[in-house]
Amino acid sequence: MNGERRIITSWIGYLILILLLFVGNFPHHVWCQNRPPPRKGKPRLSPLISNLFLGRFNKTVEQYQPEIEKEIGFCTQDVKKDFHGAFDFEGREQFFQNCQDKLKDLPTRLCTVSELRVYFTSFLKNAGEKKSVSQSHFLGPNRNCNLTSWSQGCEAGWASTVNPGQKYDYNETDPKKMPFRTTDSKPCCEGFFCPQGLTCMIPCPLGAHCPVAKLNQTTGICLPYHYQLPSGQKNYSCGSADMWVPVQMGNEIFCAAGYYCPTTIKKIQCPQGCYCRMGSRVKYRCFPGTKCDKGTEIPSMKVYGILLIALLTAILIVVYNCSDQVISTRYEKQAKSREEAVKYAREIQARQKSRAAKDASGWKPSGLQGIHQTLSRKFSRTKTKGSPSLPPSGPLGNKKEIRPLDDNTEVDKGLNLENGDKTKHERKASKELHTRSQIFKYAYGQIEKEKAMEEMNMYMSDVDVLRKRPRIEVAFKELTLTLKGKNRNIMRNVSGKILPGRISAVMGPSGAGKTTFLSALTGKISGCTMSGMILINGKNESIHSYKKIVGFVPQDDIVHGDLTVEENLRFSARCRLSADLPKADKVLITERVIEALGLQGVRDSKVGTVEKRGISGGQKKRVNVGLEMVMEPSLLILDEPTSGLDSASSSLLLRALRREAMEGVNISMVVHQPSYSLYKMFDDLILLAKGGLTVYHGPVDKVEEYFEGLGITIPERVNTPDHLIDILEGIIKPGGNVTAQQLPVRWMLHNGYRVPPDMLHLCDQNSSASPPSHEPNNKDQREVEKYNYFSTPDLSGRVTPGVFRQYKYYLGRVAKQRMRDARVQAADYLILLLAGACLGTMAEVSDVSFGYTGYQYTVIAVSLLCMIGALRTFSQDKLQFKRESASGMKSLSYFMAKDTMDLLNIVMKPLVYLCMFYFFSYPRSSFVSNYLVLLCLVYCVTGISYTLAISLEFSQAQLWSVLLPVVLTLVANQDKKSFASLVAKFVFPRWALEAFVVANSKEYNGVWLLTRCAALKKFDFDIHNSKKCLWYLVGTGVGCRVIAFINGAIEQKIQPFEVLKHW
Repeated sequence: MNGERRIITSWIGYLILILLLFVGNFPHHVWCQNRPPPRKGKPRLSPLISNLFLGRFNKTVEQYQPEIEKEIGFCTQDVKKDFHGAFDFEGREQFFQNCQDKLKDLPTRLCTVSELRVYFTSFLKNAGEKKSVSQSHFLGPNRNCNLTSWSQGCEAGWASTVNPGQKYDYNETDPKKMPFRTTDSKPCCEGFFCPQGLTCMIPCPLGAHCPVAKLNQTTGICLPYHYQLPSGQKNYSCGSADMWVPVQMGNEIFCAAGYYCPTTIKKIQCPQGCYCRMGSRVKYRCFPGTKCDKGTEIPSMKVYGILLIALLTAILIVVYNCSDQVISTRYEKQAKSREEAVKYAREIQARQKSRAAKDASGWKPSGLQGIHQTLSRKFSRTKTKGSPSLPPSGPLGNKKEIRPLDDNTEVDKGLNLENGDKTKHERKASKELHTRSQIFKYAYGQIEKEKAMEEMNMYMSDVDVLRKRPRIEVAFKELTLTLKGKNRNIMRNVSGKILPGRISAVMGPSGAGKTTFLSALTGKISGCTMSGMILINGKNESIHSYKKIVGFVPQDDIVHGDLTVEENLRFSARCRLSADLPKADKVLITERVIEALGLQGVRDSKVGTVEKRGISGGQKKRVNVGLEMVMEPSLLILDEPTSGLDSASSSLLLRALRREAMEGVNISMVVHQPSYSLYKMFDDLILLAKGGLTVYHGPVDKVEEYFEGLGITIPERVNTPDHLIDILEGIIKPGGNVTAQQLPVRWMLHNGYRVPPDMLHLCDQNSSASPPSHEPNNKDQREVEKYNYFSTPDLSGRVTPGVFRQYKYYLGRVAKQRMRDARVQAADYLILLLAGACLGTMAEVSDVSFGYTGYQYTVIAVSLLCMIGALRTFSQDKLQFKRESASGMKSLSYFMAKDTMDLLNIVMKPLVYLCMFYFFSYPRSSFVSNYLVLLCLVYCVTGISYTLAISLEFSQAQLWSVLLPVVLTLVANQDKKSFASLVAKFVFPRWALEAFVVANSKEYNGVWLLTRCAALKKFDFDIHNSKKCLWYLVGTGVGCRVIAFINGAIEQKIQPFEVLKHW
């Protein structure tokens, strides 16, 4: 009941203005004031008078347009267009002619402005009282109809003429000055409606059907209307309609569904092959393929939905299949090119060996000539841009140009070495290679020559042959880590250095802080306070300044399981090597790593995930290491790279790392129980005791000598690291006059390091006579922390590809991942199809609310399903993103590529849903207008989903993705007087609902004007806010994407504006 009263109140002012304009424009100037009514000889109303009416109507609209827009602008998009749509009777004047024939004084029976004011003021008054809809059309007393004066014209469907000789003004607004109408009462003409309580007539709007009613003798009701004739008076008969109200209050004058009404007095049944909705003025031809019998209201459009779905499915299948076929064909061509290149390179190498053997049989080169031939091969370890700014790890010596042993230029391009200018000629040669075949021949030719020269130079120092990389020496002094809030040390007074060109193994029992130690060196430690000093190349600089040439291999195999081995390695090389490095050299580096790690047999196999089996665990571990090797680091940190590997795989990995160390790479790794052969491949050993105390830090070949000096002897046939770790674990007694607890103190005293005061009691008499003691330099500590975390200039000397170039690489990678995830995408589309079919069938688009309920369900369903689907965009590879961003790859490129690939889903998902919902419910608004709203909605909720996926754990993000659409839609649907309505205008379901309803309401014209205004007033919508709501949705989507990116950057400890550097 309250809703009905609100509806009545909402359209009162609107109807007053409409009819004020209508009556004021009627040709009443022909019979004004004292002029008598026309005589029989006068001509009837004609199209000329109708045109005159329209001309005055246009002038009046222009005069009152500001006032109209102020009062009812929320439901009229174009005042003239809307009013003409309701009262443009040009070509439809027949009801004027008929009424003029019946009532010669027609103009004097039309309501004036003052009578309309009384009529609608009574509506407004009754709306505040507790009355039903059936009582709401009774008016209050007025000058003509009251307790003392009630003429026949006061009855519903009846009207009277103005009393003769009376002066009045049609534009008078004062109810007290309305004209007296008490004479010549007659039934209202067809095409007009006459309210009960007034003695005047009002034309019915277009789209209405207002015939003269017929009396039901049994009930006394005038059908098709619902008013009754006064009892006891036999001279009464039924007139025309009695009121025009919104459809929810009464649909008697609306042209019935299944019919169309070209005029307000003519109703025609919809013919076969056409459909006619309620209130239609014309018939609409049914679409081909649909069946429309006579009197069809809404055609069945399900066949079009099914056809569109079939078309979309076919397109998606073709796209995915063709993409897979293109990728497979490309891989086959690459594999064929590689095989040909390998075969070609081996043939050339065989000819070179044969020629060298013939030459060797005839003469033997001198020592200098042998060295000269040795240097004729080259390892194409191309320097990165700007690398001369970092000091090399050793002199290379001068090399003269050597003619290659084979005359083939494709393979030997870039092999000639000139004195002091190798890199320039190498890059120039590799840049000339463009085709896949040329690049592979170049790469495999280089690799085969490297293998041959390795065999020929067994007795020559490799350090003199290999190209050196920029050196990074890391020194640390009294490094101490303390847990925040617990005052417990997890590492204490660790001092030493790790050197370029050497492999350092970090060993110790569980809980010794091995991983923590390496994480502190690379600046990846969190949750604790660090004191002491870390020096890079002897300077107090942050390791983050060198992150482009620092590789960190985590313990977990963080690789992309849906990519192949080669794709993972190639992508890392593209994004992390120097931007000016030719493509041929990047291919060479990638192929060299694949060869060194023994991954040739699985290069085209997917790595695999927990759910989908891929390559073996050992192979995955080697891929994990290879991701850092392909970027040619100067410092390489590995966390347990040999865990889970057999002895052969571990040996293969160590040989590859040994090769890296020969080029001057500083390598440190955490190792658990290595075999003796692997142990001997390390250069240095860092042995930690529980609590993060150093027991030994020095060369591997001096470990036994040092511990023998302490009285600890390694038994025969016992692995040295295993025996030492057992001592630190307390499993074996160390022997001699030292305990396991004293070993860290003995190392401090051996090197002259400061002994903490709480450990002085562990010093024995011989070694504690003068233990060094001094306080740590807290000032250095604070400066190091401030520099490390707040100032990170790029000192690596390497310029990697910019944002847009990496965006291109990321885009290609994400496209491959999406293609291989087609089943998940298909499941999303299938669920949307089912949701659209169910909601389109159950939630009918009602003419009363313009489909508000159906659209409400649509907003909830589409928002929920699209948000859950979009969570996978960023939640599934958080660890990979963290690793890549920490290595210096552009986070903005990653984010933009993910978002760009999601645009396909953003475009397709609304289309898939509407294929079912629209054609099953078939609202009056167009498919395009519904699609635009849904497109903006999906873009909005996808941005919100990004924020949830990046900021929360996956399970929590899923919960919020379900909760937000439902709760916010309920908030948007709250009553105006509730507290929740304060925020209702700022939630995305409100904007989507308003855009949907407004788009639908624009298709309701003519007799639907009052219904449109009543509905928009009820929902507090504005017909002008359609574009604004769409922009709000798009703006929210953009804003949430910005927030999501900033959150991701903050989580990875990246300055958000740093990504704008090096575009």
